[in-house]
Amino acid sequence: MLLAVAACPRAAAQASPVPPSKVFAEGEELTYNVRYGFINLGQVRVKFLGDTTIAGVPAHRARGLIDSYHGIPFVDLHAVYETMLDTAAFSRRFVGKSKEDDYWDFYRYDFQYDRNRVLIDFGQRDTSIAKRETLDVRTPYNDGLSLFWLARERLMSGTKFDVPTLIKDQKAMTHIDFTNEHTQVEIDAVDYPVDVIGFKGNADFVGLYGLSGDFEGWFSNDEARVPILAKMKVIIGKVTIELMGWKRAGWQPPKAKG
Repeated sequence: MLLAVAACPRAAAQASPVPPSKVFAEGEELTYNVRYGFINLGQVRVKFLGDTTIAGVPAHRARGLIDSYHGIPFVDLHAVYETMLDTAAFSRRFVGKSKEDDYWDFYRYDFQYDRNRVLIDFGQRDTSIAKRETLDVRTPYNDGLSLFWLARERLMSGTKFDVPTLIKDQKAMTHIDFTNEHTQVEIDAVDYPVDVIGFKGNADFVGLYGLSGDFEGWFSNDEARVPILAKMKVIIGKVTIELMGWKRAGWQPPKAKG
């Protein structure tokens, strides 16, 4: 969510060596609270499901769940994403389901890079496949969930990237500037400042609940590179997404020094 050619880098990577990453950890589960100002809107949960293969290519599986809290006015949002991404963090297969009113819609992608195409199935209102489409793709793409892993992998690159992104049946671009800014943030889940690396970006598309435009994030300054805090624009304005719980063997948010 690798990018040296396919994701259109806009600047050369920094010369200094990048510390190794270990972002794909068996059994990792991360839970985030989403709030608008002082109003808690819902939760995002991300889980690494393990390693697999796709057509003989080593790959990883991950799942994301988004649920608004019960009783929040004007917000009733539920979504389930599952991605299969290769070891370079590009999307290989993806299924996204979202609930509107009492019905679930879904999109399913099958990226066939050897044939320069992606096959898309769309199902509406809990029915079987309603539409099928084939899009031409000449470079590896990311879906909305695999971007989560791509950003972790490239956190310390100090490089700007234009990342081809598929949102529903639309080809778009996610611009990310990995500034490698070392700083610290505070979250409710721990009683100390967390050592983090920050970055900024722009989503050149409209995603779930109106997600679009500028965003920024702060990930842990360690080999796990866990997303700690993020700010994004949605329909109602800018929301804050904050780590509130985690399961990862031997890991705690790193404490800032000084």
